[in-house]
Amino acid sequence: MTRLLAERPEDVPAVFAERFNTGDPAALAEVYESGAVFVPEPGTGLTGAAARAANERFQALGLPITVRPRHVYATGDLALLIVDWIIDGTGHDGQPVHIEGTATDVARRGQDGRWRYVIDNPFGVAG
Repeated sequence: MTRLLAERPEDVPAVFAERFNTGDPAALAEVYESGAVFVPEPGTGLTGAAARAANERFQALGLPITVRPRHVYATGDLALLIVDWIIDGTGHDGQPVHIEGTATDVARRGQDGRWRYVIDNPFGVAG
């Protein structure tokens, strides 16, 4: 069973990781607001089906993600999250995979009281 969506902004990364690690793209997509922006590489912001497909490519590695929130700053229904993350292991082809970054993310509390990503920028502090 997947975790409910976050009730507090500081819980969004843990919910994201849990859903990412299920390998279920539909469960992961629920962590995002409609119209959210996903930035799979610096300078490339995607929305809608393109954003979901880019996220699915990370999930398709078949490796777990580990997240460590560094800072969460909230005001009203908005929050800025700075999150260190790592995807590490052996890929389907037997080759080592190591991807890491420090995300700069924005989450918003919806009308249902749950927090979702509005902007997910996993390489937020990269050039």
